[in-house]
Amino acid sequence: MAERTSAGFLSMMLEPTPAVAMSLPAEVREKLAELELELSEGDITQKGYEKKRSKLLAPYIPQIQGVDPSLQIDNRIQASSQAVLPVSKHNKSRAGNARDERFRSDLHTEAVQAALAKYKERKMPMPSKRRSVLVQSSVEACTPPDTSSASEDEGSLRRQGRLGTSTPYQGHSHPAVEHWFNRVIQGSSTSSSASSTSSHPGGRSVTNSTAHAALNANAAATALADLMAHTQLGVPVNSRVSNKIQQLLNTLKRPKRPPLREFFVDDFEELLDVQQPDPNQPRPEGQQMSPLEGEPLGVVTNWPPSLPAALQRWGTTHPKSPCLTALDNAGKPVYTLTYGKLWTRSQKLAYTLLNKLSSRNEPLLIPGDRVALVFPNSDPVMFMVAFYGCLLAELVPVPIEVPLTRKDAGSQQIGFLLGSCGVTLALTTDACQKGLPKAQTGEVATFKGWPRLLWFVTDGKHVVKPPKDWHPPIREASNDIAYIEYKTSKEGSTMGITVSNSAMLAHCQAVTQACGYTEGETITNVLDFKREAGLWHGVLMSVMNRMHVISIPYSLMKVNPLSWIQKVHMYKARVAVVKSRDMHWSLLAQRDQRDISLSSLRMLIVADGANPWSISSCDAFLNVFQARGLRPEVICPCASSSEAMTVAIRRPPEMGVPPPGKAVLSMSGLSHGVIRVDTEEKLSVLTVQDVGQVMPGALVCVVRVEGTPFLCQTDEVGEICVSSGSSGLTYYGLPGMTKNVFETIPVKASGVPIIDRPFTRTSLLGFVGPDNLVFVIGKMDGLMVVSGRRHNADDVVATALAVEPMKFVYRGRIAVFSVSVLHDERIVVVAEQRPDSSEEDSFQWMSRVLQAIDSIHQVGVYCLALVPANTLPKAPLGGIHISETKQRFLEGALHPCNVLMCPHTCVTNLPKPRQKQPEVGPASMIVGNLVAGKRIAQACGRDLGQLEDNDQARKFLYIQDVLQWRAQATPDHPLFLVLNSKGTVASTASCLQLHKRAERVAAALLGRLNTGDHVALVYPPGIDLIATFYGCLYAGCVPVTVRPPHPQNLATTLPTVKMIVEVSKSVCILTTQATMKLLKSKEAAAAVDIKSWPTVMDTDDLPRKKCPQTYKPPTPEMLAYLDFSVSTTGILAGVKMSHSATSALCRSIKLQCELYPSRQIAICLDPYCGLGLALWCLCSVYSGHQSILVPPLELETNASLWLTAVSQYKVRVTFCSYSVMEMCTKGLGSQTEALRLRNVNLSCVRTCMVVAEERPRISLTQSFSKIFKDLGLSPRAVSTTFGCRVNVAICLQGTSGPDPTTVYVDMRALRHDRVRLVERGSPHSLPLMESGKILPGVKVVIANTETKGPLGDSHLGEIWVSSPHNATGYYTVYGEEALHADHFNTKLSFGDTQTVWARTGYLGFLRRTDLTDASGERHDALYVVGSLDETLELRGMRYHPIDIETSVIRAHKSIAECAVFTWTNLLVVVVELEGSEQEALDLVALVTNVVLEEHYLIVGVVVVVDPGVIPINSRGEKQRMHLRDGFLADQLDPIYVAYNM
Repeated sequence: MAERTSAGFLSMMLEPTPAVAMSLPAEVREKLAELELELSEGDITQKGYEKKRSKLLAPYIPQIQGVDPSLQIDNRIQASSQAVLPVSKHNKSRAGNARDERFRSDLHTEAVQAALAKYKERKMPMPSKRRSVLVQSSVEACTPPDTSSASEDEGSLRRQGRLGTSTPYQGHSHPAVEHWFNRVIQGSSTSSSASSTSSHPGGRSVTNSTAHAALNANAAATALADLMAHTQLGVPVNSRVSNKIQQLLNTLKRPKRPPLREFFVDDFEELLDVQQPDPNQPRPEGQQMSPLEGEPLGVVTNWPPSLPAALQRWGTTHPKSPCLTALDNAGKPVYTLTYGKLWTRSQKLAYTLLNKLSSRNEPLLIPGDRVALVFPNSDPVMFMVAFYGCLLAELVPVPIEVPLTRKDAGSQQIGFLLGSCGVTLALTTDACQKGLPKAQTGEVATFKGWPRLLWFVTDGKHVVKPPKDWHPPIREASNDIAYIEYKTSKEGSTMGITVSNSAMLAHCQAVTQACGYTEGETITNVLDFKREAGLWHGVLMSVMNRMHVISIPYSLMKVNPLSWIQKVHMYKARVAVVKSRDMHWSLLAQRDQRDISLSSLRMLIVADGANPWSISSCDAFLNVFQARGLRPEVICPCASSSEAMTVAIRRPPEMGVPPPGKAVLSMSGLSHGVIRVDTEEKLSVLTVQDVGQVMPGALVCVVRVEGTPFLCQTDEVGEICVSSGSSGLTYYGLPGMTKNVFETIPVKASGVPIIDRPFTRTSLLGFVGPDNLVFVIGKMDGLMVVSGRRHNADDVVATALAVEPMKFVYRGRIAVFSVSVLHDERIVVVAEQRPDSSEEDSFQWMSRVLQAIDSIHQVGVYCLALVPANTLPKAPLGGIHISETKQRFLEGALHPCNVLMCPHTCVTNLPKPRQKQPEVGPASMIVGNLVAGKRIAQACGRDLGQLEDNDQARKFLYIQDVLQWRAQATPDHPLFLVLNSKGTVASTASCLQLHKRAERVAAALLGRLNTGDHVALVYPPGIDLIATFYGCLYAGCVPVTVRPPHPQNLATTLPTVKMIVEVSKSVCILTTQATMKLLKSKEAAAAVDIKSWPTVMDTDDLPRKKCPQTYKPPTPEMLAYLDFSVSTTGILAGVKMSHSATSALCRSIKLQCELYPSRQIAICLDPYCGLGLALWCLCSVYSGHQSILVPPLELETNASLWLTAVSQYKVRVTFCSYSVMEMCTKGLGSQTEALRLRNVNLSCVRTCMVVAEERPRISLTQSFSKIFKDLGLSPRAVSTTFGCRVNVAICLQGTSGPDPTTVYVDMRALRHDRVRLVERGSPHSLPLMESGKILPGVKVVIANTETKGPLGDSHLGEIWVSSPHNATGYYTVYGEEALHADHFNTKLSFGDTQTVWARTGYLGFLRRTDLTDASGERHDALYVVGSLDETLELRGMRYHPIDIETSVIRAHKSIAECAVFTWTNLLVVVVELEGSEQEALDLVALVTNVVLEEHYLIVGVVVVVDPGVIPINSRGEKQRMHLRDGFLADQLDPIYVAYNM
């Protein structure tokens, strides 16, 4: 600690003191000021700033040996404070009407600090991120952004307030604890980055090191104690992730919002909680307001009858009078346009447009046509000529931004506007036209969404002088459209607002009267001259009153923010039109500019004075510049909107108006829409300034925001509406919206209109205060209604900025908007992160922003995202394009580098958790079922006893006897044919050949092994496996088939082999020579203990010995073979198959699939367990049909192998697995044409069955059917089977019987274990396909998992099965022995209590369909919903992982696969990202949204991993429990882990 403290002390000494600063040469001071500004606006990185600054100061600061120069440059805020503070000291004794200077700006910061101090560090787990994600790939991402302000820099001078207030929070204690804690958590070696003596501006803490040591020890102790507490929850803290999750749990254990009211809804109606209004919330109590009238419009003698008339007058009577001065980027005047020039050049352009442009001998334009004006912000002169040229020609100008690229934010919407206005011609300058993107032809490219435009350059050489006798028509102002101004709505759509000639004239007159404009005044304009106040003051009023405009381009302001002040001084301007951002910038840049005087100003019009945060800029600006001649009363905020134009403006002092007012309002009152003046300084207040009086000749009222436009009460916030002759007419081409906005009829409480003329809605929210002053507290565009309370986006931005804004994010580059998730608005905050801020810093900042917003606005933030510098879409003149940002957020195209989601705190309208009803007894249950008309859910396959078939094999009790009989009766009948990846026959076996090979194996085993010994068969799929299987039966041994280890992946596959060999107690391993070498290799030794293998024999070259006699088991109940498989929950379970069960299984399958010796079937399955093993090794021998065996592994090298074989051998019945089907769908989807040319024809297939132990994957089977329909595959052919550990074949479609049916069930009902059928396509519907027909001899019942009673067919329950081929029991369940005693012999608790059932562990239901069986009965269909072990119990309901996963996969195109599991009540979602890593964080919000919307669940953790991380078993099923173990042990190497708060 000590050295860090001393470094801080040094840096303090090295900071140039005020005295030194004053003694620096002027040019150095100026350069420092420029640097300061560049940094604050993000035009230079912190590093670059420090470098340049140390270079500048180097000559003036004595170097100290051995000190890192970067330490000498301290926090940049220090310097700016030196200039600000002294001034404010002098101003203490200001006149009474000067506003209290300790105003909103610093108060808000203090409020935020205080709010944060209230929160004792709530520990939040930091998201973990793979290092590579931090390295931003694009070059652009590292360039600092052009930081103009989004919301025009609300709350501008926050820092001034921070200088004096270093709360304890900022001081030291917490960061130390916090970082220490994070270090424990991550086991990381990073040093605690937030050094305890963090140099917070103002409170420079140079504490002694011993105190720190003590503090750290303390912190360590508390953090340790914390960790100890965590471990006692029974969760081993053994890894970074589990610690973090544990930490997250602890965060969640303290609920912040009031807990949900507990009432439980019977059955499955999940009602979203509707936010009940708080009975104690404030309500308006005032009188109904009365409309407010502006003073009457004065009668002015010789006022021009229209704007073109004014131009004509000044152009002819005062041709030398200056109209407009344009400046270059260095601030030098480039050109001054006189009124004479403007008049003649506009005439030329008007003449040219009307007479010299033609298409097919028709004039291209006729009066009234719309024309686009595309002029850069640096060329006001050309714009003005074009605008007045259009007015003189009676064309309608539509000024728009210059489209820089084809994909500009919002440019598509502008194209839509141009198209709807029927624009065919665009006017532009030569330079601008050259800069536009060009197509191959050399013409200007057509921008996305734009109509085809003809581009016309208005420079001198392209326009012609009109003949002597041509004069433009100068008429009186009429109601025809004069111009169209564009406006972008909250949703991002662009509307054109039409302004008539008369409104334009009336507006000029009203503003001229309100501002007291006189002829020949000079005005400086910093605003965009194409729209709103910049256009009104800088282009229209100026010509009306023959004023001289000094137009200051945005590009100049970026280089020199003081330029507008210098120009005011230079030209002795009487009026300046600025935004609060411009005042803020000039504050940062002004450094003893002694030679500036603002005394000439009589009005400083603040165009965005209606923004609640402009007040701090105004105050701070006045603070500094009062000493330079700025009079306090000169500052005139105004309120305006594109629709109503100027709504209100504070009059200049000479008008004799009441003094300006300010209101300190309670933020919580405002959120309920009422005005409550907050006298004591609470934390959450909003201070606003008035925007002056209503415009002359206007009538203003305030109406309710939603619903009928009732007048508000006097203490109620509403939307300001204006009725006057000077507002816009319509939204061009949008009559519906026009009616809503431009033709509102406000009504009194009684419902009577207040006056018979329409009003225009201004989209400004506010109220009328004392002295009839208008106050605005926000805009409709920034309004976010969360749970019935209103919040303003600008207010939230300001709060975020008050949390140490300069350090981690760019001020003014923060976007706040709301998105609708689960029937309510949710607040999203997006900010640009500085490239030099570390992960921890940003995370700290983010968690503090959340706390600040929660404390001050009492609203939770749903998502806070930081994006790399310069990546947010920009609005034309700086600032952030909010709607485009929102669009990107929703599409998952924002690419954040840090995300914090907090759904737990802000989603409070989830349905009530379900409580289980007390159980009902058996009798009432049965009665209830019958009364409700529900059958008991029971079904069975055909009765075996009644099926007479000429089945020769039936007379044999043992499968090995059948083989011996076939070897004698039909020795040469081919049984097996194995294909290799080339599609050629690798090996075959007839009855006799198989028998002979089995005898050799038996001869080798006899004498070595005892009867009943278990033998592991470790073979690749092929005839060797089948022969050794029968060899074991001949020798009286019990075969155990085991998948051989994968040579390239021994580490994961060999331990499974070893486990099966050990668990099955095999005394011998039979295998091939190659596998034998592998089992004993060096590589194997690394994975398992190879010395402990039992005897390993290879069967490659066995002597041709005849076996003396084959073993005859004493009873068919004896064990025939063991079947081992790993379940989806990762449990290895071996089941015992007796001889009788084996024969019964073969017979059932033979009957269902009509298998005879003349048949051929194709099998593309693994032969190691379940139905695959039965089909490979047993069925052909029993039924005598020929099996074409296609090992699934061969499909990896030749995807079309299976389908080609099916076609070549004209197979009617074929089996495959889901992984095979997926390989074909993905691998051959685009190759059906090529397959058809190779004569692949699948029309022979009657039934293609997917062997599965899960819910049928409808989307996969459907896409398979669709893709291969072209090759003749019948859409009815594809079906699925169902089997499980207790019975490997419960359902099989077979060859006869009705087609499998699909039903749609209500997913919400399913969560409550109810089955409710709905129509296809209805909300929350889930398609389920029947799992094939129940096999002959199999009975199924649906039972309640807890009571074990039978269920009605409208209930979801566990599928129980009774059949002669049930397995006789687990040989062993590795891991959980006792749990499974009742799986094989269970009885119902009531009803039929005699039958012995086996529990499948799968949930499903039965439905009686309208189809008939072969027996003529109505057919009962069995639907499998999912494995009971896999279900997630959340909020008292039962969820199936696959449903959540399906939703998640749909959320974004880059999600390749998904798996979910729970961990201590948290839902964890793992997604595989198939795309660039910068998309990883886009997924977090999308995944959270979709799970909330569709499943009413809050995701606790989102883990983004690489493709292929989610483990999948050989059947293509996800191994979610393995994944969960890997996650908890931190072995997934995730790209990103997000913990949702």
